[in-house]
Amino acid sequence: MPAAVTIRRQIEAALAHRIPAALTPMPYVMWPVAATGIQSADELLKGGLPVGAIAEIVGPDCSGRTSFALNFLAGVTQAEKVCAWVDVSDALDPESAAAAGVDLTRLLWVRCGTQRSSQPLAIREKYHTSPIKKGLQESGLCTHPRSETRGLPSAINDLFAPRCAEPQRRIRPAKETVQPVVPHLAANRRRRPAPAIKPWARIEQAMRATDLLLQAGGFSAVVVDMGSLAPEFVSRVPPATWFRYRAAAERTQSSILLLTQYSCAKSSAELVLRLAPPNPLDEEATVFTGIECSIEVARRRFTHAANNVVSIRKPPRSTPVASWQSRAAWAGIR
Repeated sequence: MPAAVTIRRQIEAALAHRIPAALTPMPYVMWPVAATGIQSADELLKGGLPVGAIAEIVGPDCSGRTSFALNFLAGVTQAEKVCAWVDVSDALDPESAAAAGVDLTRLLWVRCGTQRSSQPLAIREKYHTSPIKKGLQESGLCTHPRSETRGLPSAINDLFAPRCAEPQRRIRPAKETVQPVVPHLAANRRRRPAPAIKPWARIEQAMRATDLLLQAGGFSAVVVDMGSLAPEFVSRVPPATWFRYRAAAERTQSSILLLTQYSCAKSSAELVLRLAPPNPLDEEATVFTGIECSIEVARRRFTHAANNVVSIRKPPRSTPVASWQSRAAWAGIR
């Protein structure tokens, strides 16, 4: 009877072209890290965010997700590396990014859900309501002089109607007839507003753009901002998408930051950071000077061990929380 090692090697040799190392566990990978630009967060993360993996920044609105990502991109762009920001809700402020230290010449901003401007069409409909006829004006921007006199007598009569002594003809208003309208037909006759782009359509556009960025390569960091979308929309993204992003990030050695309100990448994310609602600084009584943000490590796949010796005793549990202050521009440095 062959040994178990021999059987395992035969199975792996038969499945080598489909599933490499099917029965062999993956070796331990020590991920390189990149600094976040926040000292307390770097000390908590033992150097920074992992390179070549997905890191989720989870938190409610106004919890500091965007500020954390901008601080990270500031360090990456200052190192003369190219980054990308996939903005699902078109909520990024370039002035705030420049104030945080991000080099905008090295940042690709992908705006999802934006529509083409219809201003040229509106101007044309406003000023050129009638077909243009070239007459005495060589430019053709005005109508023919003969057409300008149309309606002039009626306009003069309306202007001098109160001062005219001649008896005016009385025009009897036509009788209004009311017809019964079926309720469902009345609802259909209402003027509907222009259809807005649904959240799922913007998410699909963002996923396609991220696929193109990861396939093209050359981006050291890719930020996918979906923080303004409700969790029920973000959770509809298939897990295979995040797994594909994880493999592409490992191949291109780029850091993927996912900004959401709810953790959705599951096991494909190497690091999950959770931000708590911030607390305002009470330095001034009547002036808002900034907020104090706190971040917690919710989950991490691999931990950086100092050595390979495993202790029998259970290590003391520490709270993996770090905090920092984000000051307003008018508050200055104290």
